[in-house]
Parts: sequence; C-alpha cells; structure tokens
Amino acid sequence: MAPPPLFSPASAPAASPALFSASTSRPLFVTAASAVSARTPSSRRRWGSRRRLTVRNVAAPEASTATKAAGGAKESQRPVYPFPAIVGQDEMKLCLLLNVIDPKIGGVMIMGDRGTGKSTTVRSLVDLLPDISVVVGDPFNSDPYDPEVMGPEVRDRVLKGDSLPVTTAKITMVDLPLGATEDRVCGTIDIEKALTEGVKAFEPGLLAKANRGILYVDEVNLLDDHLVDVLLDSAASGWNTVEREGISISHPARFILIGSGNPEEGELRPQLLDRFGMHAQVGTVRDAELRVKIVEERARFDRDPKSFRQSYLEEQEKLQEQITSARGNLGSVQLDHDLRVKISKVCAELNVDGLRGDIVTNRAAKALAALKGRDTVTVEDIATVIPNCLRHRLRKDPLESIDSGLLVIEKFYEVFS
Repeated sequence: MAPPPLFSPASAPAASPALFSASTSRPLFVTAASAVSARTPSSRRRWGSRRRLTVRNVAAPEASTATKAAGGAKESQRPVYPFPAIVGQDEMKLCLLLNVIDPKIGGVMIMGDRGTGKSTTVRSLVDLLPDISVVVGDPFNSDPYDPEVMGPEVRDRVLKGDSLPVTTAKITMVDLPLGATEDRVCGTIDIEKALTEGVKAFEPGLLAKANRGILYVDEVNLLDDHLVDVLLDSAASGWNTVEREGISISHPARFILIGSGNPEEGELRPQLLDRFGMHAQVGTVRDAELRVKIVEERARFDRDPKSFRQSYLEEQEKLQEQITSARGNLGSVQLDHDLRVKISKVCAELNVDGLRGDIVTNRAAKALAALKGRDTVTVEDIATVIPNCLRHRLRKDPLESIDSGLLVIEKFYEVFS
C-alpha cells in the first residue's frame, strides 16, 4: 500500500521564529553559565582524566577564513537539482524530510533500481537544510548550548569560563567515498608532533565534519567491512575515538546516516541495516507521461541550471519555511498513550527484535504531524510511516514471497481496526 502523497509546500503553516540567530556578520557570545549545565557527561570525565598534553586541532579555521571559504564555495559549487522539481518518489522524499525535522529518527536507507534518482534526491536536500548554531573555528561543529555535542577543546573552554564566539551555519552534508581510508574517515594523529613538541596534533576526518550534519554513503552495500565497523561504532555511541601509539583522542560524531544502493548488488550487513531509522524503497516510474516529464525536466536543468533553479525558487522557499516551522513545533506534538500501545503491539506481533522500531515509529509519526502543521498524531500519520520504520527490521524468511512492507501494513490494520 503506497503512503499518502507528500504534504504540499503550498499549504505550509506560517514559519515559526528562527531557532537560532540568522545573523552571521558579527559573532554572538555565550557565557559559560548558559552554555553548560552543572552535570558533566562521563565522556568529559574520561577525557579529563587522560589529558596530559595540550590538544591542537591543526585543521580548525579562523572565523574570517571560514567566512571567506563559505562564500567562495557558494559561488563555485556545482548547481544542485532542486528538491521540489523531483517527480514522484514521494516515499523517499518524505523519509528524508522527516529526518531533517527530527535527526534523532536515525537516518534513511534508500534501496531501489539503478537510475531512479536516489543520489539526486539526497543531494538536492542540501538546499533545504536549516541553519544551526556553531562555535567559530571549531572543526567539530560544536553546539555552544549542548555539552553533549561539544568537542573537547570547546568543553575545556566552557569549563574554564571562557566566552564562546558563536555564529550560524548550514547543516553540512558529507559524502563518504567507497574507497576512503580509515584515517580519512576517523582522522589522524601527528605522532611526530606528539613526540617532539608534546602536543596532540589531530587532523579531523569526515566523521568530525559530519557531526550535527548528514553523512551520505552512496552504494552503501558495497562499503568495505572495516569502514562499516567504524560507522557502527560511531552510530552506536555518538563519539569517534582515534587510538594511535598510545595516544587517544575522542570527539562527538552524531550525524544523520543516509545510505543508498541497489539490492541486486548485494545485501547490507544486518547490524548496519538496523542502524538506519527508516527504509525507503524506490521503484522505476512506469507511467509514460511521468517518464516524459522527468526526461524533459532533466534536459531543461542541463541546458540552463541557473534559470531552472530560479523557476523552483518559490516552492523551495515555502518548503524551507515548512521545515523550520515543523522543527520549532516538534516538541509540542502529542501522541496518545493508546496509539503508543498499538504501535508496540504491532512491533511485538511482527517479532521485531529490540525496541528501536517502537522508538523510531513514535518519532517519525510526530515529525509527520509537525510537517503537516498539527500538534496531535493521527492514525493516518502512523499508517504512513510505520512500513518505512519496520520493514527492514523483520526477520527474513526465504520462503516468504510477500513484500515485508505489505506484511507491516496488514498487521497494522489488524491491530488498529
């Protein structure tokens, strides 16, 4: 059963006040009292007890350098296909939007035929990502207001009572190449500097750049096992630890994991598959008129990307406002206890291992209600998201011919009737 069509941006509610300061012309400052609570996380105690050398992040940019680099990158970057211009594939687009609204859903696994626009859709999400507050010059995109996602240097400064220069930046999307080395992903420690100068010279990797952002792995089912192990460790703990020659450095690595692939090219390890909050299946469009429209739109984009993007600018801005409003209202969305019980009953009767399916379904239903501008979750919201939250968590039966998503829908109607 196909999910209801994606909520139209044209009917988006008025945008709520910005979550963070929109000005980037001058840094804001936050004091230690407002930036960190009295409770110190265990990771901070572990870091403090082992810290004997000064930490220096060789890749950390200065404020002026970061601003200039961002401006230059904006002008020179390749044009991105606009998200509203993508025809069909509502299930995939909805899963991506829900994860932007609530990153704690845990990411999306997109599986489907080749040439169905999986990578194009994921990369088009960049323009819709909202702004977040970050500490100027910090390579880990540290949150100045949440000690749980602060880098070690920033946390040390806060504990000393130093003020933090704060600015706003777009949520970043980092591509993880299939051939990346483990050092490039995790980061490297300069052993020579550690021995000669007595400093922990650390060059952050892709996991540091993806902190509080999105990590995208195309053809994730072809990823080498050693990189899969790294992703599993970071996704489970939210921290990345680099150990070299008796030197240990840890930093936060909390990201939305998005993967795409073709099931014909191989299956994904069950441990990694379970780490994805939602699973979207993408099929080839069979309607001839829609296929013609997709081909014509792509040809128009290739001829003149700038004017093509301009033609979708109004829809893009409406969708951005809708996402911002949904993120602001997410905390006020309510899910009745009876509906929670029925969700858990569906998971139990489908023999879903663990409780991650229950948690993700609850979060996704709330995010969908917020996207539609409501403060209460309905049965229709749950029916829309529950196949995507549970289908990849069912135990595989080689003799079963029915699609796992249909099994979830059948059990849903059986319980909720």
